[in-house]
Amino acid sequence: MVTIPDYYAGKNVLISGATGFMGKVLLEKLLRSCPQVKAVYVMVRSKAGQSPQARISEMINSKLFERLQEEQPAFAEKIIAVKSDLTQPELDLSTEEQDILTENIHIVFHCAATIRFNEPLKDAMQLNVLATQKMLALAHRMKHLEIFIHVSTAYANCDREVIEEIIYPPPVNYRKLIDTLDWMDDDLVSTLTPKLIGKRPNTYTYTKALAEYLVQQEAGNLNLAIVRPSIVGASWKEPFPGWIDNFNGPSGIFIAAGKGILRTMRASNDAVADLVPVDVVINATLAAAWYSGSHTHNRPKNILVYNCTTGGINPFHWGEVENCINMTFKTNPLEQAFRRPNVNLRSNPFTNQYWTAVSHTIPALLYDGYLRLMGRKPRMMKTIGRLHKAMMVLEYFTSHSWIWNNDNMAMLLSHMSPEDKKVDVSRHADVNTHCSVRLFV
Repeated sequence: MVTIPDYYAGKNVLISGATGFMGKVLLEKLLRSCPQVKAVYVMVRSKAGQSPQARISEMINSKLFERLQEEQPAFAEKIIAVKSDLTQPELDLSTEEQDILTENIHIVFHCAATIRFNEPLKDAMQLNVLATQKMLALAHRMKHLEIFIHVSTAYANCDREVIEEIIYPPPVNYRKLIDTLDWMDDDLVSTLTPKLIGKRPNTYTYTKALAEYLVQQEAGNLNLAIVRPSIVGASWKEPFPGWIDNFNGPSGIFIAAGKGILRTMRASNDAVADLVPVDVVINATLAAAWYSGSHTHNRPKNILVYNCTTGGINPFHWGEVENCINMTFKTNPLEQAFRRPNVNLRSNPFTNQYWTAVSHTIPALLYDGYLRLMGRKPRMMKTIGRLHKAMMVLEYFTSHSWIWNNDNMAMLLSHMSPEDKKVDVSRHADVNTHCSVRLFV
């Protein structure tokens, strides 16, 4: 097999979701480690009065791309912004843009999705399921397509304790659900949502499971693979340690703990905190496309699924997260902290509720009272409210453990050359998850 950079040489790549957290890292890593790639088309919608070109220009002038800028000063010439909106018919692509993509694209990375856990079901279906369907429809028209990579989540099937690297049938027919939601009003959909999602905790995991099944059903003769990362956090090594651009999920929780705002949180100390650095996920994604793209003519019968998780290889428990957070912020305190960091994870919901009132709500009320007396605008209760909403969303994942099969990930690594392994740091056994937790902040 050719090396990974050689595989991408001369190829045209299409990325959806390139302005998102993982999409940015994918774009940077692809251009930096595969310098002979011909062009990267990125699907971007206009936002806040900014054109797609302006958004991309602003993005590539950020710190994330500084290393790439030093190594390849002309890299921006390879990035082609395509005005697109995944919620619109035909992805809001003009006839000319569709022709360009269908005539030129060799590799597709579909990363776009809503990551809001409690998105209204209609919106989650639109962004996670229907958008995937439209991307596949476009892919079927691509004359030179070698591989289509669909980025899912390891929690798509979180209603199961053991999750294999296979696509599981969903509880409902996605086609019928799409038709049904089309005529339902929002109130009715909201009422039915808990019954529809069943044992899954939110619309995000539910719609990502539906999207996986849709990919399987509508693949046709396309060469496809699915990458399922678990909780994606800050970079481990590339382009530099600790890069992150958002406070979603655990990142925001860790920052709140470091600021002394978060003192108590519900979690099981024995549950595995399956945290994976973003660069590990992206390296695995690029390698998955290389492997499947290199096997176009002798590909496996079933769609390859990669569980990109760390819990089965280097398990790290939430109890260890607690110790790590407290130790890290005591050694390296944040500026302008509300109070001394000292977070406690509690498995008992009633105990946690009591300490939430004592260590969160009451101090926040007192501080806001002080701000009012000083003639300043109160803000701490608003911050605490947002924090509690974030904790409620994460509670399901911090209180449960799963066993993910990683055979396909191991197979992928075994096929990589020693040279590729140096460039691609997705060797799960080498990932120091303890460090990756610190790098969230």
